[in-house]
Formats: sequence, C-alpha cells, structure tokens
Amino acid sequence: MAKKKDAVRITCPHCQAKLTVDPDLQAVIAHDPPPVRRTTEDLGAAFKNLQGASARREEAFKESLKSEQTKGQVLDRKLQEAVKKAKDAPDPGPRPIDLD
Repeated sequence: MAKKKDAVRITCPHCQAKLTVDPDLQAVIAHDPPPVRRTTEDLGAAFKNLQGASARREEAFKESLKSEQTKGQVLDRKLQEAVKKAKDAPDPGPRPIDLD
C-alpha cells in the first residue's frame, strides 16, 4: 500500500493567503484568507478619500444625466442630416443583380 503524503502549506505570492494542498487529491483542502491591509494610516485621510470619491461619482452621474437628456435631440439632428444627405445624393441606379 502506498504511503499517504502529508498536506502541504503554501503561501500565495499574489495575495498572501495560506493554502493547504493535499498532494494525493491534488486539491486545495483549506484556505486561510490573507491579513487585512490598511490603505490609509489615519481615519481623517480615509474620510477625505471617501468624500472625494463621492464627489467624483456625483459629477459622473450629472454628466451622464445631461448626455441622456440631450440624446433625443442629437439623434433627431443626425436623422435630419442623413435624410438631407440622402436627398442630395444621386440615384444609385439599378442593382447589378437586376440587370440579368
């Protein structure tokens, strides 16, 4: 009978999570999440970042709302230009398949 191998503990190089791998099954049998990393050192800086992000989201929303409100006018103008161009263009003539 084959000797059973012990599970191997591996640290993920990307996220630093701890993985337990069973070599016989060739599968991860346990996972410990990586430690939480702080991106800012003090609470005041984090609050300012959140306020800035909120302002950027609000500005993007207003810009999107404005473009949606004028979307109908833009499409109408494009249609008028296409109709005008079609009227000014010469008749394309018969299709080659119709000549047979």
